[in-house]
Amino acid sequence: MSIQFDIAKQIIAETCPNRKLKLENIRLFADIIQPKKYQKGDIILNEGDICNCLFYIEKGFIRQHYLKHDKDVIEHLACEKDVVWCIDSYFNREPTHLMMDAVENSVLWEIPRDIMEELSDANGDIAYLYRSFFENSLMLSQLKADILRFESANDRYARLQQHFPEITRRAPLTMIASYLQMTLETLSRVRASIANAESK
Repeated sequence: MSIQFDIAKQIIAETCPNRKLKLENIRLFADIIQPKKYQKGDIILNEGDICNCLFYIEKGFIRQHYLKHDKDVIEHLACEKDVVWCIDSYFNREPTHLMMDAVENSVLWEIPRDIMEELSDANGDIAYLYRSFFENSLMLSQLKADILRFESANDRYARLQQHFPEITRRAPLTMIASYLQMTLETLSRVRASIANAESK
């Protein structure tokens, strides 16, 4: 089997673990995905581009961000086995306000929108997979929104450690602070507080 087929199986297993797709439909999906390599700092999607793909991260670390009053604001951080995309741009076929770039050297597999929609119209397995991408993304967005709306700074960081440990291990502190909507000084105090509590 090809690496493309193996990655397709991996994406399917992680996206819809409760449904086994037929072999011929896995092959259909494998035929449309393509890998792209990015070096640290490379732009994957720039402000003003149209997001025409879902991006599955095989390797690396990705940030989505935007500028607000000349300040860089982190919208999303993602690493291996995550799928990233710019929702408004993808659905509305309009230029995105977000930027997406590689925090580390990365390998992303592009899942093209137009072909996925064509396959979904004719194939129940592919339609289920396609819908699962969006359902998973919505649940992740809801989790983040709940964390930011309802939890203290300490609880926000603790929940990030619990649900997304790779982010706390690999992202620079400035990015984590922006992602959690707190200052770097607040994040430093939170980390110290949690470390003190764990050492007792």
